[in-house]
Amino acid sequence: MELIELYIQEVTRTLPEKSREDIALELQSTIEDMLPVDHTEQDVKAVLLKLGDPVTLASRYRDRPMHLIGPRYFDVYICLLKMILPIAAVISLIGLVGDNPFRDMGNTVVDAILIIIGKGISGMISTGIQVFFWLTISFAILERVDPSKDQSPLTKDLKPWTPENLKDIPNISKKKAVPMIEIFASLLGLSVFAALYFNAVNLLGVYEKRNGSLIFVTPSFNQEVLNSYWLLVSCVVIIGVLLAIYKLFLRRWTLKLALIHAIYQLLSTLTFIIIISNPDLLNPEFITYQKTLFSIDEWKTSIYWGLILISIFFAAYDSYQGFRKAKIR
Repeated sequence: MELIELYIQEVTRTLPEKSREDIALELQSTIEDMLPVDHTEQDVKAVLLKLGDPVTLASRYRDRPMHLIGPRYFDVYICLLKMILPIAAVISLIGLVGDNPFRDMGNTVVDAILIIIGKGISGMISTGIQVFFWLTISFAILERVDPSKDQSPLTKDLKPWTPENLKDIPNISKKKAVPMIEIFASLLGLSVFAALYFNAVNLLGVYEKRNGSLIFVTPSFNQEVLNSYWLLVSCVVIIGVLLAIYKLFLRRWTLKLALIHAIYQLLSTLTFIIIISNPDLLNPEFITYQKTLFSIDEWKTSIYWGLILISIFFAAYDSYQGFRKAKIR
């Protein structure tokens, strides 16, 4: 009997004080019913093995679950986590652009890009941790205040699963899907571009190494000319962010998305061509500096048309890829 008493003691040890005696009597009766009349120690061990781990058995007598989030809400929890985390990350990146990203940019364009990327990634991680923490806490509380004794898993619409739910599952080909990394790379790229464009006078230009340090000699671009296109550039950035958010919700290429994507490529390419066509775009000091090294007039026209052709080629290729993926079944 010693084994039985120890087993009952182990089961009731962590249970509420008021219910221990009743559960101990119930368990004692159950074990005796399972044992033969002339039982041996081996019979007792076999019965206790059948009843299982005392900790697991004790959990069945508790009003509260032993796990943080049980099977009933686990799918809903994971579904919300997958849905909210990307949205929070997008909001975090948008906040980076809106929260004066030109502060503490460092001394070179490389420093600036690294700082912006670092801020973007740290912001996404920080936001992700907060979302994960509060969502987990919320579901842990929900798990414990739920009066229902039914532990059947719920679907994302908080209803029991039925075969009808299969109709709501999208059948997305991997070749047709929009990868999450592509969306975040696009958002991060827009953040870096906006930060560099509106702070080009301090970051983009000629650097010289003097006394072991990299010194900014002269900016490449005329900031006043760049700022004169602020509305057009802002529209390109904002539409780019909205397009990335749209891709985030859609998560697959459709003809509608491919068309919007192509229009955006056309808009951004035209904006690029309009800006680089401005004869005052380059800073006069930068042109003078370049003329001391080589004759800039000889290759200026070639670079101009080269940049235009390259931008048109990549915009056309990107648009074609969008339509190609949209037609995949």
